[in-house]
Amino acid sequence: MPDNVRREARLQRAVTAYIVTGLFFMLLPGTFLGVWNLVTVSNRRALESLSPAWVQAHGHAQVFGWIGTFVLGIGAYSLSKMGRLPAAAVWRSWLCYWLWTGGVSLRWVANITAWQWRVLLPVSALLEMAGFLVFFATVSGHKPAADSGAKPMEAWMKLVLGSTAGFLLVLVLNTAAAFDSAIRGTGPAIAHAIDQRLLVAPAWGFLAPMVWGFNARWLPVFLGLRPPRGGRLMAAFATSWVGVGAALLGHPKIASALLAAAGALAASGMRIFERGAAPAKTAGVHSSFPFFIRLTYVWLAIAACLTACAAFWDHSGGIWGASRHALTVGFVAAMVFGIGQRVLPAFCGARTLFSPRLMFASLALLNVGCALRVASEIPAYEGYASVAWKVLPVSAGIELTAVVLFAANLLISLARPPAHTRREALLGTVVGQNGGIRILADGTWRAS
Repeated sequence: MPDNVRREARLQRAVTAYIVTGLFFMLLPGTFLGVWNLVTVSNRRALESLSPAWVQAHGHAQVFGWIGTFVLGIGAYSLSKMGRLPAAAVWRSWLCYWLWTGGVSLRWVANITAWQWRVLLPVSALLEMAGFLVFFATVSGHKPAADSGAKPMEAWMKLVLGSTAGFLLVLVLNTAAAFDSAIRGTGPAIAHAIDQRLLVAPAWGFLAPMVWGFNARWLPVFLGLRPPRGGRLMAAFATSWVGVGAALLGHPKIASALLAAAGALAASGMRIFERGAAPAKTAGVHSSFPFFIRLTYVWLAIAACLTACAAFWDHSGGIWGASRHALTVGFVAAMVFGIGQRVLPAFCGARTLFSPRLMFASLALLNVGCALRVASEIPAYEGYASVAWKVLPVSAGIELTAVVLFAANLLISLARPPAHTRREALLGTVVGQNGGIRILADGTWRAS
Protein backbone atom coordinates (compact mmCIF):
# COMPACT_ATOMS: atom_id res chain seq x y z
CA MET A 1 0.00 0.00 0.00
CA PRO A 2 1.49 3.42 -0.97
CA ASP A 3 2.40 5.79 1.87
CA ASN A 4 -0.25 8.35 0.93
CA VAL A 5 -2.99 5.70 0.94
CA ARG A 6 -1.80 4.33 4.29
CA ARG A 7 -1.76 7.83 5.77
CA GLU A 8 -5.24 8.50 4.43
CA ALA A 9 -6.53 5.32 6.08
CA ARG A 10 -5.00 6.37 9.40
CA LEU A 11 -6.55 9.83 9.19
CA GLN A 12 -9.93 8.25 8.43
CA ARG A 13 -9.62 6.05 11.53
CA ALA A 14 -8.78 9.13 13.60
CA VAL A 15 -11.73 11.19 12.34
CA THR A 16 -14.01 8.19 12.89
CA ALA A 17 -12.89 8.08 16.54
CA TYR A 18 -13.71 11.78 16.90
CA ILE A 19 -17.16 11.33 15.36
CA VAL A 20 -18.08 8.28 17.45
CA THR A 21 -16.85 9.96 20.65
CA GLY A 22 -18.76 13.14 19.80
CA LEU A 23 -21.91 11.06 19.37
CA PHE A 24 -21.32 9.50 22.80
CA PHE A 25 -21.03 12.92 24.45
CA MET A 26 -24.14 14.07 22.59
CA LEU A 27 -26.21 11.08 23.70
CA LEU A 28 -25.36 10.39 27.34
CA PRO A 29 -23.56 13.27 29.11
CA GLY A 30 -25.36 15.76 26.86
CA THR A 31 -28.90 14.95 25.75
CA PHE A 32 -29.83 12.32 28.32
CA LEU A 33 -28.70 14.54 31.19
CA GLY A 34 -30.51 17.48 29.61
CA VAL A 35 -33.73 15.48 29.46
CA TRP A 36 -33.27 14.42 33.08
CA ASN A 37 -32.74 18.05 34.10
CA LEU A 38 -35.82 19.22 32.23
CA VAL A 39 -38.05 16.50 33.64
CA THR A 40 -36.83 17.36 37.16
CA VAL A 41 -37.54 21.07 36.66
CA SER A 42 -40.96 20.32 35.17
CA ASN A 43 -41.96 18.12 38.10
CA ARG A 44 -40.91 20.75 40.64
CA ARG A 45 -42.02 23.69 38.47
CA ALA A 46 -39.07 25.76 39.57
CA LEU A 47 -35.81 26.37 37.72
CA GLU A 48 -34.05 27.11 41.00
CA SER A 49 -34.66 23.53 42.18
CA LEU A 50 -32.06 22.17 39.76
CA SER A 51 -28.35 22.06 40.49
CA PRO A 52 -26.51 24.69 38.39
CA ALA A 53 -23.57 22.25 38.12
CA TRP A 54 -25.80 19.68 36.41
CA VAL A 55 -27.12 22.29 33.98
CA GLN A 56 -23.55 23.29 33.12
CA ALA A 57 -22.51 19.64 32.78
CA HIS A 58 -25.21 19.20 30.14
CA GLY A 59 -24.25 22.35 28.26
CA HIS A 60 -20.52 21.64 28.37
CA ALA A 61 -21.02 18.10 27.05
CA GLN A 62 -23.12 19.40 24.16
CA VAL A 63 -20.96 22.37 23.12
CA PHE A 64 -17.48 20.99 23.86
CA GLY A 65 -18.06 17.23 23.99
CA TRP A 66 -20.24 16.97 20.88
CA ILE A 67 -19.72 19.99 18.63
CA GLY A 68 -16.17 20.71 19.79
CA THR A 69 -15.07 17.12 19.20
CA PHE A 70 -16.67 17.13 15.74
CA VAL A 71 -14.95 20.41 14.85
CA LEU A 72 -11.50 19.22 15.91
CA GLY A 73 -11.75 15.91 14.08
CA ILE A 74 -13.33 17.25 10.90
CA GLY A 75 -11.06 20.30 10.83
CA ALA A 76 -7.83 18.30 10.83
CA TYR A 77 -9.16 15.80 8.30
CA SER A 78 -10.57 18.46 5.94
CA LEU A 79 -7.28 20.34 5.77
CA SER A 80 -5.49 17.08 5.00
CA LYS A 81 -7.74 16.76 1.93
CA MET A 82 -7.20 20.38 0.81
CA GLY A 83 -3.42 20.41 0.95
CA ARG A 84 -0.47 19.01 2.82
CA LEU A 85 -0.37 18.68 6.61
CA PRO A 86 2.84 17.93 8.53
CA ALA A 87 3.97 14.31 8.61
CA ALA A 88 3.12 14.27 12.34
CA ALA A 89 -0.55 15.03 11.63
CA VAL A 90 -1.74 11.50 12.42
CA TRP A 91 -0.18 11.08 15.85
CA ARG A 92 -0.95 14.69 16.72
CA SER A 93 -4.59 14.02 15.90
CA TRP A 94 -4.59 11.19 18.41
CA LEU A 95 -2.77 13.27 21.04
CA CYS A 96 -5.35 16.03 20.59
CA TYR A 97 -8.11 13.42 20.86
CA TRP A 98 -6.94 12.04 24.22
CA LEU A 99 -6.24 15.46 25.74
CA TRP A 100 -9.55 16.88 24.57
CA THR A 101 -11.82 13.96 25.50
CA GLY A 102 -10.02 13.59 28.82
CA GLY A 103 -10.67 17.23 29.64
CA VAL A 104 -14.34 17.10 28.66
CA SER A 105 -14.83 13.89 30.66
CA LEU A 106 -13.19 15.33 33.78
CA ARG A 107 -15.35 18.44 33.56
CA TRP A 108 -18.48 16.30 33.42
CA VAL A 109 -17.36 14.21 36.42
CA ALA A 110 -16.52 17.33 38.43
CA ASN A 111 -19.93 18.92 37.72
CA ILE A 112 -21.98 15.79 38.36
CA THR A 113 -20.23 14.22 41.35
CA ALA A 114 -18.47 17.26 42.91
CA TRP A 115 -15.63 14.82 43.75
CA GLN A 116 -12.34 16.76 44.09
CA TRP A 117 -13.93 19.44 41.96
CA ARG A 118 -11.42 22.14 43.00
CA VAL A 119 -8.74 20.05 41.28
CA LEU A 120 -10.73 18.50 38.44
CA LEU A 121 -12.33 21.74 37.26
CA PRO A 122 -9.10 23.61 36.41
CA VAL A 123 -7.33 20.43 35.25
CA SER A 124 -10.16 19.69 32.83
CA ALA A 125 -9.95 23.22 31.42
CA LEU A 126 -6.18 22.93 30.98
CA LEU A 127 -6.51 19.57 29.20
CA GLU A 128 -9.07 21.02 26.80
CA MET A 129 -6.80 23.97 26.14
CA ALA A 130 -3.85 21.64 25.53
CA GLY A 131 -5.86 19.53 23.12
CA PHE A 132 -6.93 22.59 21.15
CA LEU A 133 -3.35 23.90 20.99
CA VAL A 134 -2.14 20.56 19.60
CA PHE A 135 -4.88 20.81 16.97
CA PHE A 136 -3.91 24.40 16.19
CA ALA A 137 -0.22 23.53 15.92
CA THR A 138 -1.12 20.78 13.45
CA VAL A 139 -3.44 22.74 11.18
CA SER A 140 -1.25 25.86 11.24
CA GLY A 141 1.34 23.79 9.38
CA HIS A 142 -1.15 23.34 6.54
CA LYS A 143 0.32 24.08 3.11
CA PRO A 144 -1.91 24.64 0.10
CA ALA A 145 -1.86 22.01 -2.59
CA ALA A 146 0.77 22.58 -5.25
CA ASP A 147 -1.81 23.29 -7.94
CA SER A 148 -3.87 25.74 -5.88
CA GLY A 149 -1.89 28.81 -6.91
CA ALA A 150 -1.77 32.10 -5.02
CA LYS A 151 -5.53 32.56 -4.82
CA PRO A 152 -6.95 35.06 -2.31
CA MET A 153 -8.52 33.51 0.78
CA GLU A 154 -12.24 32.93 0.29
CA ALA A 155 -14.85 34.21 2.72
CA TRP A 156 -15.73 30.74 4.01
CA MET A 157 -12.13 30.10 5.03
CA LYS A 158 -11.93 33.49 6.77
CA LEU A 159 -15.07 32.60 8.71
CA VAL A 160 -13.70 29.21 9.72
CA LEU A 161 -10.42 30.76 10.84
CA GLY A 162 -12.25 33.52 12.69
CA SER A 163 -14.54 31.08 14.46
CA THR A 164 -11.50 28.96 15.36
CA ALA A 165 -10.03 32.05 17.03
CA GLY A 166 -13.40 32.41 18.77
CA PHE A 167 -13.12 28.80 19.91
CA LEU A 168 -9.75 29.60 21.48
CA LEU A 169 -11.14 32.67 23.26
CA VAL A 170 -14.03 30.59 24.62
CA LEU A 171 -11.53 28.08 25.99
CA VAL A 172 -9.51 30.89 27.61
CA LEU A 173 -12.66 32.28 29.24
CA ASN A 174 -13.65 28.79 30.37
CA THR A 175 -10.22 28.23 31.92
CA ALA A 176 -10.34 31.55 33.74
CA ALA A 177 -13.84 30.81 35.09
CA ALA A 178 -12.79 27.31 36.20
CA PHE A 179 -9.78 28.64 38.12
CA ASP A 180 -11.93 31.39 39.63
CA SER A 181 -14.42 28.83 40.98
CA ALA A 182 -11.63 26.60 42.29
CA ILE A 183 -9.80 29.43 44.05
CA ARG A 184 -12.92 30.95 45.57
CA GLY A 185 -14.32 27.54 46.55
CA THR A 186 -17.82 28.52 45.41
CA GLY A 187 -18.72 25.05 44.11
CA PRO A 188 -18.30 23.01 40.92
CA ALA A 189 -20.61 25.33 38.99
CA ILE A 190 -19.40 28.58 37.44
CA ALA A 191 -20.96 31.56 39.22
CA HIS A 192 -24.36 32.38 37.68
CA ALA A 193 -23.58 36.00 36.77
CA ILE A 194 -20.33 34.99 35.04
CA ASP A 195 -21.92 31.97 33.36
CA GLN A 196 -24.77 34.03 31.86
CA ARG A 197 -22.30 36.36 30.18
CA LEU A 198 -20.00 33.58 29.04
CA LEU A 199 -22.84 31.67 27.36
CA VAL A 200 -23.02 34.30 24.62
CA ALA A 201 -19.40 33.71 23.55
CA PRO A 202 -19.66 30.06 22.43
CA ALA A 203 -23.11 30.58 20.90
CA TRP A 204 -22.43 33.68 18.78
CA GLY A 205 -18.62 33.84 18.76
CA PHE A 206 -17.87 30.23 17.87
CA LEU A 207 -20.85 28.05 16.96
CA ALA A 208 -22.82 30.38 14.68
CA PRO A 209 -19.80 31.71 12.73
CA MET A 210 -18.43 28.18 12.33
CA VAL A 211 -21.74 27.08 10.82
CA TRP A 212 -21.76 30.11 8.51
CA GLY A 213 -18.26 29.26 7.32
CA PHE A 214 -18.97 25.62 6.48
CA ASN A 215 -22.31 26.64 4.96
CA ALA A 216 -20.54 29.04 2.61
CA ARG A 217 -18.26 26.18 1.56
CA TRP A 218 -20.87 23.42 1.10
CA LEU A 219 -24.36 24.85 0.58
CA PRO A 220 -23.75 26.38 -2.87
CA VAL A 221 -22.94 22.83 -3.98
CA PHE A 222 -25.52 20.90 -1.94
CA LEU A 223 -28.45 23.32 -2.42
CA GLY A 224 -27.45 24.79 -5.77
CA LEU A 225 -27.25 28.30 -4.30
CA ARG A 226 -25.61 31.19 -6.06
CA PRO A 227 -22.15 32.13 -4.72
CA PRO A 228 -22.41 33.66 -1.25
CA ARG A 229 -21.90 37.37 -0.64
CA GLY A 230 -18.55 37.30 1.11
CA GLY A 231 -18.73 40.90 2.28
CA ARG A 232 -22.04 40.38 4.09
CA LEU A 233 -20.82 37.17 5.69
CA MET A 234 -17.74 38.92 7.03
CA ALA A 235 -19.95 41.79 8.23
CA ALA A 236 -22.11 39.22 10.02
CA PHE A 237 -19.03 37.78 11.72
CA ALA A 238 -17.74 41.21 12.80
CA THR A 239 -21.18 42.30 14.04
CA SER A 240 -21.60 39.06 15.95
CA TRP A 241 -18.31 39.51 17.74
CA VAL A 242 -19.02 43.13 18.62
CA GLY A 243 -22.29 41.85 20.10
CA VAL A 244 -20.39 39.21 22.08
CA GLY A 245 -18.07 41.91 23.39
CA ALA A 246 -21.03 44.04 24.45
CA ALA A 247 -22.56 41.06 26.27
CA LEU A 248 -19.30 40.26 28.07
CA LEU A 249 -19.06 43.91 29.19
CA GLY A 250 -22.59 43.80 30.60
CA HIS A 251 -24.64 45.56 27.90
CA PRO A 252 -27.29 42.97 26.96
CA LYS A 253 -29.61 45.36 25.09
CA ILE A 254 -26.86 46.59 22.79
CA ALA A 255 -25.63 43.01 22.37
CA SER A 256 -29.07 41.69 21.44
CA ALA A 257 -29.52 44.30 18.70
CA LEU A 258 -26.12 43.51 17.24
CA LEU A 259 -26.68 39.74 17.32
CA ALA A 260 -30.03 40.11 15.56
CA ALA A 261 -28.32 42.17 12.86
CA ALA A 262 -25.59 39.52 12.54
CA GLY A 263 -28.15 36.79 11.96
CA ALA A 264 -29.90 38.82 9.25
CA LEU A 265 -26.59 39.60 7.52
CA ALA A 266 -25.60 35.92 7.57
CA ALA A 267 -28.87 34.76 5.98
CA SER A 268 -28.62 37.47 3.31
CA GLY A 269 -24.96 36.67 2.67
CA MET A 270 -25.69 32.98 2.22
CA ARG A 271 -28.59 33.74 -0.21
CA ILE A 272 -30.36 30.95 1.67
CA PHE A 273 -33.89 32.10 0.76
CA GLU A 274 -33.11 33.20 -2.80
CA ARG A 275 -33.77 31.22 -5.94
CA GLY A 276 -30.91 28.80 -6.55
CA ALA A 277 -28.68 28.65 -9.60
CA ALA A 278 -28.98 24.86 -9.93
CA PRO A 279 -31.10 22.01 -8.53
CA ALA A 280 -30.22 20.74 -5.06
CA LYS A 281 -28.17 17.56 -4.90
CA THR A 282 -29.99 15.00 -2.76
CA ALA A 283 -28.45 11.74 -3.99
CA GLY A 284 -27.93 9.43 -1.01
CA VAL A 285 -29.91 11.61 1.42
CA HIS A 286 -33.60 12.39 1.93
CA SER A 287 -35.24 14.70 -0.59
CA SER A 288 -36.34 17.00 2.27
CA PHE A 289 -32.70 17.94 2.92
CA PRO A 290 -32.94 21.44 1.29
CA PHE A 291 -36.11 22.29 3.26
CA PHE A 292 -34.59 21.42 6.63
CA ILE A 293 -31.38 23.32 5.88
CA ARG A 294 -33.36 26.46 5.05
CA LEU A 295 -35.48 25.92 8.16
CA THR A 296 -32.36 26.25 10.31
CA TYR A 297 -32.06 29.87 9.21
CA VAL A 298 -35.64 30.46 10.32
CA TRP A 299 -34.55 29.21 13.73
CA LEU A 300 -31.57 31.57 13.60
CA ALA A 301 -33.97 34.49 13.06
CA ILE A 302 -36.17 33.27 15.94
CA ALA A 303 -33.14 32.98 18.21
CA ALA A 304 -32.03 36.52 17.35
CA CYS A 305 -35.52 37.96 17.97
CA LEU A 306 -35.87 36.14 21.30
CA THR A 307 -32.43 37.37 22.36
CA ALA A 308 -33.63 40.93 21.79
CA CYS A 309 -36.85 40.27 23.70
CA ALA A 310 -34.95 38.68 26.60
CA ALA A 311 -32.78 41.76 27.04
CA PHE A 312 -35.92 43.83 27.76
CA TRP A 313 -38.53 41.51 29.24
CA ASP A 314 -36.95 38.38 30.73
CA HIS A 315 -37.49 37.96 34.48
CA SER A 316 -36.95 34.25 35.27
CA GLY A 317 -34.70 32.96 32.50
CA GLY A 318 -37.49 31.69 30.24
CA ILE A 319 -36.87 33.98 27.25
CA TRP A 320 -33.09 33.66 27.54
CA GLY A 321 -33.41 29.89 27.70
CA ALA A 322 -35.75 29.78 24.69
CA SER A 323 -33.40 31.97 22.64
CA ARG A 324 -30.41 29.73 23.42
CA HIS A 325 -32.41 26.61 22.59
CA ALA A 326 -33.56 28.06 19.28
CA LEU A 327 -29.94 28.80 18.39
CA THR A 328 -28.17 25.69 19.70
CA VAL A 329 -30.84 23.14 18.73
CA GLY A 330 -32.91 24.77 16.00
CA PHE A 331 -29.92 26.23 14.15
CA VAL A 332 -26.69 24.48 15.14
CA ALA A 333 -27.88 20.96 16.00
CA ALA A 334 -30.34 20.80 13.10
CA MET A 335 -27.59 21.94 10.74
CA VAL A 336 -25.29 19.21 12.08
CA PHE A 337 -28.10 16.67 11.66
CA GLY A 338 -28.53 17.76 8.03
CA ILE A 339 -24.97 18.38 6.84
CA GLY A 340 -23.47 15.71 9.11
CA GLN A 341 -25.52 12.88 7.66
CA ARG A 342 -24.52 14.15 4.23
CA VAL A 343 -20.73 14.36 4.66
CA LEU A 344 -19.59 12.38 7.72
CA PRO A 345 -20.00 8.85 6.29
CA ALA A 346 -17.90 9.95 3.30
CA PHE A 347 -15.21 11.41 5.57
CA CYS A 348 -14.99 8.19 7.56
CA GLY A 349 -13.88 5.86 4.79
CA ALA A 350 -15.98 6.72 1.70
CA ARG A 351 -19.17 5.28 3.19
CA THR A 352 -22.76 6.14 2.34
CA LEU A 353 -25.65 7.00 4.64
CA PHE A 354 -27.50 3.95 5.91
CA SER A 355 -31.07 5.29 5.80
CA PRO A 356 -32.40 8.54 4.27
CA ARG A 357 -35.72 7.80 6.01
CA LEU A 358 -34.03 7.83 9.42
CA MET A 359 -32.43 11.11 8.40
CA PHE A 360 -35.87 12.59 7.71
CA ALA A 361 -37.29 11.23 10.97
CA SER A 362 -34.42 12.64 13.06
CA LEU A 363 -34.67 16.09 11.46
CA ALA A 364 -38.47 16.22 11.69
CA LEU A 365 -38.53 15.14 15.33
CA LEU A 366 -35.73 17.52 16.28
CA ASN A 367 -37.61 20.48 14.82
CA VAL A 368 -40.90 19.44 16.43
CA GLY A 369 -39.22 18.99 19.82
CA CYS A 370 -37.41 22.32 19.50
CA ALA A 371 -40.65 24.12 18.59
CA LEU A 372 -42.44 22.66 21.62
CA ARG A 373 -39.52 23.53 23.90
CA VAL A 374 -39.21 27.14 22.72
CA ALA A 375 -42.99 27.68 22.78
CA SER A 376 -43.43 26.24 26.27
CA GLU A 377 -40.27 27.41 28.04
CA ILE A 378 -41.26 31.08 28.03
CA PRO A 379 -44.79 30.71 29.53
CA ALA A 380 -43.59 28.05 31.99
CA TYR A 381 -40.50 29.79 33.39
CA GLU A 382 -41.99 33.28 33.26
CA GLY A 383 -45.18 32.14 35.00
CA TYR A 384 -47.61 32.94 32.21
CA ALA A 385 -49.23 29.48 31.91
CA SER A 386 -48.75 26.55 34.30
CA VAL A 387 -49.91 24.04 31.66
CA ALA A 388 -46.69 24.74 29.75
CA TRP A 389 -44.76 22.80 32.41
CA LYS A 390 -46.43 19.63 31.10
CA VAL A 391 -45.22 20.29 27.55
CA LEU A 392 -41.53 20.64 28.48
CA PRO A 393 -40.85 16.95 29.25
CA VAL A 394 -42.75 15.97 26.08
CA SER A 395 -40.44 18.20 24.03
CA ALA A 396 -37.43 16.65 25.76
CA GLY A 397 -38.60 13.13 24.93
CA ILE A 398 -39.12 14.03 21.27
CA GLU A 399 -35.67 15.61 21.01
CA LEU A 400 -34.08 12.61 22.71
CA THR A 401 -35.72 10.32 20.15
CA ALA A 402 -34.38 12.51 17.35
CA VAL A 403 -30.87 12.38 18.78
CA VAL A 404 -30.98 8.59 19.13
CA LEU A 405 -32.13 8.19 15.51
CA PHE A 406 -29.40 10.54 14.28
CA ALA A 407 -26.71 8.69 16.23
CA ALA A 408 -28.02 5.26 15.16
CA ASN A 409 -28.09 6.26 11.50
CA LEU A 410 -24.50 7.51 11.63
CA LEU A 411 -23.16 4.60 13.68
CA ILE A 412 -24.73 2.03 11.36
CA SER A 413 -23.36 3.94 8.37
CA LEU A 414 -19.86 3.89 9.86
CA ALA A 415 -20.14 0.18 10.69
CA ARG A 416 -21.00 -0.75 7.11
CA PRO A 417 -18.20 -1.46 4.61
CA PRO A 418 -17.26 1.36 2.22
CA ALA A 419 -19.35 1.74 -0.91
CA HIS A 420 -16.62 0.58 -3.30
CA THR A 421 -16.13 -2.69 -1.41
CA ARG A 422 -19.85 -3.39 -1.60
CA ARG A 423 -19.72 -2.75 -5.35
CA GLU A 424 -16.77 -5.12 -5.58
CA ALA A 425 -18.68 -7.89 -3.82
CA LEU A 426 -21.78 -7.34 -5.95
CA LEU A 427 -20.07 -7.08 -9.32
CA GLY A 428 -17.71 -9.93 -8.52
CA THR A 429 -20.65 -12.32 -8.59
CA VAL A 430 -21.77 -10.95 -11.95
CA VAL A 431 -18.54 -10.70 -13.96
CA GLY A 432 -16.26 -12.96 -11.98
CA GLN A 433 -16.27 -15.50 -14.77
CA ASN A 434 -14.99 -12.86 -17.16
CA GLY A 435 -11.98 -11.74 -15.14
CA GLY A 436 -13.26 -10.04 -11.98
CA ILE A 437 -12.71 -6.57 -10.57
CA ARG A 438 -9.47 -4.68 -9.95
CA ILE A 439 -9.41 -2.25 -6.98
CA LEU A 440 -7.10 0.75 -7.39
CA ALA A 441 -5.06 2.44 -4.66
CA ASP A 442 -7.46 5.38 -4.43
CA GLY A 443 -10.39 3.07 -3.65
CA THR A 444 -12.02 3.15 -7.08
CA TRP A 445 -12.67 -0.03 -9.07
CA ARG A 446 -12.16 -1.05 -12.64
CA ALA A 447 -13.00 -4.14 -14.66
CA SER A 448 -9.82 -6.11 -15.27
